[in-house]
Amino acid sequence: MSETDGSSRAATTAEGFAVLWVAIKREPWVFTLSTIGSVLFGLLTVADAWVLGWSTDHVLLPAFDDGEIGAGMLLAVLALFLGVALLRAVGIVARRLGAGIMQYRMQAHSRRAVTRQYLSLPMEWHQRHPTGELLSNANSDVEAAWGPIAPLPMAVGTVAMMVIAVGQMFAADVVLAVVGLLVFPAVIVANLAYQRLASPLMTRAQELRAEVSEIAHESFDGAMVVKTLGREHEETARFQAKVRELRDVNVRAGRIRAAFDPTLAALPNIGVLVVLAVGVSRVLNGGTVAGDVITVAYLLTIVSFPIRSIGWLLGEFPRSVVGFRRVSRVVEATGEMPYGAQPAPEPSARGARLEVQHLAYSYVPGQRLLDDVDFTVEPGRTVAVVGATASGKSTLTALLLRLVDPDRGRVLLDGTDLRDLGRGELAEVAAVVPQTAFLFDDDVRGNVTLGADVSDEQVWAALRAAQADGFVAALAHGLDTKLGERGTSLSGGQRQRISLARALVRRPRLLVLDDATSAVDPEVEARILAALREGETDATLVVVAYRKATIALADEVVHLEGGRVVDRGTHAELLARSSSYARLVNAYEDADHPDDGPGSQPLDQLAGEPS
Repeated sequence: MSETDGSSRAATTAEGFAVLWVAIKREPWVFTLSTIGSVLFGLLTVADAWVLGWSTDHVLLPAFDDGEIGAGMLLAVLALFLGVALLRAVGIVARRLGAGIMQYRMQAHSRRAVTRQYLSLPMEWHQRHPTGELLSNANSDVEAAWGPIAPLPMAVGTVAMMVIAVGQMFAADVVLAVVGLLVFPAVIVANLAYQRLASPLMTRAQELRAEVSEIAHESFDGAMVVKTLGREHEETARFQAKVRELRDVNVRAGRIRAAFDPTLAALPNIGVLVVLAVGVSRVLNGGTVAGDVITVAYLLTIVSFPIRSIGWLLGEFPRSVVGFRRVSRVVEATGEMPYGAQPAPEPSARGARLEVQHLAYSYVPGQRLLDDVDFTVEPGRTVAVVGATASGKSTLTALLLRLVDPDRGRVLLDGTDLRDLGRGELAEVAAVVPQTAFLFDDDVRGNVTLGADVSDEQVWAALRAAQADGFVAALAHGLDTKLGERGTSLSGGQRQRISLARALVRRPRLLVLDDATSAVDPEVEARILAALREGETDATLVVVAYRKATIALADEVVHLEGGRVVDRGTHAELLARSSSYARLVNAYEDADHPDDGPGSQPLDQLAGEPS
């Protein structure tokens, strides 16, 4: 064994006890209850040995001598064994109940902590961590972290049992006790060998569980891509390779455990045979009595159990430490958005005033995606943000709703910096409808209200503004129609309109549409934007748009290029004075109507990578 291996196992053991101490501090009374139950179980298990020895000396051997057993003595023996058994059962129930409650409470606490942290961390943190890893953190890592709680009370209680048993062994016969305890070094060596061989395998197995979860989630989430491109075989092979690796690691760990358990069980039995052999010799020589031999032999079988229970506890430590580290990385992650204490500004007559002041943002240090973006939107006005792919439009919408914070500059709503608003205040006055409409596995009403206290009349009004009332009324159960996971029962345009109604029902004063009607017919899209402009909602609108007809409805256009505002004005003004703007918006129209003229080019081909 190298010094590095030894120090690593020592560190893992110390960290494992530190993890348990976290649970003990959080649930002291439950831990105390389960420990008392375990100690009671240990005491009564040792008491069994005393009852067995007493019965041998005072009932069994006299019966051989006299040829009969007195009814009173027989009842006394039965009462002793029955009383010990009942009390031991109470100890078992208290131990297991306490351990279960403690373990499940700690799992629930950790899952709540992880989920709260997920919700508080900014979007840029989530973009760096795959969904499968986040699911693993909240599920298998949490379970692994608190796995040692189950054997913990047993291990603590059996330590007391071992101390009492060893003491009773020496009280019965010192020589036999010394002979019996010679098995301890062999048991300790077996445990150390098991730890050395199994710990790295268990650590790797826990890491592989997270990797399997990541691959599975990615494959299922991208099911449409996998099926439409015929990549089922490749995805199956990718998943199968990782699953097989996990299987092989678990099999190797299982083989080690399969060799360890019988060895650990056999060593005390060998010790018992040695004690009986020496004991018979001492009884024949008058050095002890048969009852003491029986007591020591029985106690020796009991003493092996605490060693095994401690081994079970230590065997859980590697997986626990890995899980706890992974959970702690989430709970202690930096980047949580600080909030101020200011309430949302008082509502004005129509919409909110939005000021974007010299915004700069980058996903990769040194590579600016947005740089010195500056514009103002007056209350009730509509501004269209137009730019080629990768010009930073979607990132700008995330900054306007404070999904991320800028590297430099600020966003003001009615004169208040978004960073000065209290938690939840911005959500009361602003809403965003993203490019990809996400619907929950709920009915139409639930998807629009998301649990808010909103009347059906308000829901229908929002659906009308989003041009969704017609198809919703035609559904089998209207507002009560279940939409399925991600709204699979609806078309892309219908999902977008439900998503828009979800934002409108809250009557936001700032509404940001990030290409939120791309799957809607141009005629329907025009009606939606016209309804928003004509008073269906008192909101300032910021619209990321591509279609020329949509852009023309805006009061002003902000033209983004390379992460900067290169021009501003009405749609007609920009068409007249900016050739790059004209080429950009005409490219979309040409792609939409290829027969209108030769040389048309899709908009995405004019840009580079996706934003």
